[in-house]
Amino acid sequence: MADETMTANVAQAIVDPQQWARTLRGAHAALRPGGRFVFETRVPARRAWLEWTRAASHRVSSIDGVGDVENWVEVLDVSLPLVTFRRTYVFADGERLLSDSTLRFRDRDEIEADLVAHGFRVSEVRDAPDRPGREYVFLAQTQTQT
Repeated sequence: MADETMTANVAQAIVDPQQWARTLRGAHAALRPGGRFVFETRVPARRAWLEWTRAASHRVSSIDGVGDVENWVEVLDVSLPLVTFRRTYVFADGERLLSDSTLRFRDRDEIEADLVAHGFRVSEVRDAPDRPGREYVFLAQTQTQT
């Protein structure tokens, strides 16, 4: 494979350090020499979880055949580097669906060190173009054969 991409901050959903290491090893193994690995993750110093409140996130969506669906997100626990939150969905018939998730907020230095330790060269770290200052976009590359 020439390139790999993880989108939607999925790197943060890999909270266990051993699973993160396995993910990086697997990504490296799947790439040819010179292959690129690109992903984004939230900037921990930005403290995005402070905006994860019912008041700030409440939305109502109209879905054909279902009706209006309310949803919002609320933080359950902040034990850095882990943040646990709940997304609540309320359907037109009153049914509620709860989805709990935990994300790991890794510092840039930690991610760069992890990438290097697993055989990557960090070629660039940039802002997400649609969320400047909120997310890092990592562009890493496997070493080319000489």
